Amino acid sequence: MTPFPQTDRVAQILQERALRIGRVGEYITSNILTKLNASDPGAMNLEIGCGHGHWLNSLASLRSKDIFVGIDLLSKRIRKSDRKKELLNISNVFFLKAEANEFLEALPKNIYLKNIYVMYPDPWPKKRHYKNRLIQDSFLKILHDKSRPGSKLFFKTDHEPYFDWTKQVLTKSSTWVLGSDNCLMVVLVIFRDFSKIHMLVLQHAYKHNLWLAF
Repeated sequence: MTPFPQTDRVAQILQERALRIGRVGEYITSNILTKLNASDPGAMNLEIGCGHGHWLNSLASLRSKDIFVGIDLLSKRIRKSDRKKELLNISNVFFLKAEANEFLEALPKNIYLKNIYVMYPDPWPKKRHYKNRLIQDSFLKILHDKSRPGSKLFFKTDHEPYFDWTKQVLTKSSTWVLGSDNCLMVVLVIFRDFSKIHMLVLQHAYKHNLWLAF
């Protein structure tokens, strides 16, 4: 019998996580760094939970000078996203299998997130599962550290109770502030099914909720 089976399992989990982060970092270095726009050094747009890549491929095709990255936990979705990319013949979008926290940890320090899109994440509707929801204060702080003043975080859901819960979390955040009405108008260009009821746009706060661009 192994004397410390639980300790061994924890060590294995940490090692596997480190390997995944290393692979993500290698992918970023090999495929994305050389593509970054010289006019906006280090800027990247990230969709967390890209699904089959339809929306992000469409956006990338309209904004050929910007770099977009979509991550998802399912390999099948990444393969479908890549196939759509190939059909559209675009080179400014990248898809890879990665967990959000691990992707952010793998980001080189010279890259920052210009826009972050969280589109229809799992609402985890049962109260005992709220801890599994993506938008948590700790995660918002990580996003803040990987972005800059002027960066924007877009959150959208079709689950109204989740929207209300998330808005409470976001309004208490010291690292992000709700965007202005002008900012909300800008997203009409991106989201054809825009609904103010179920969408939030936040801006990077560098003075603990005191900064808001108009």
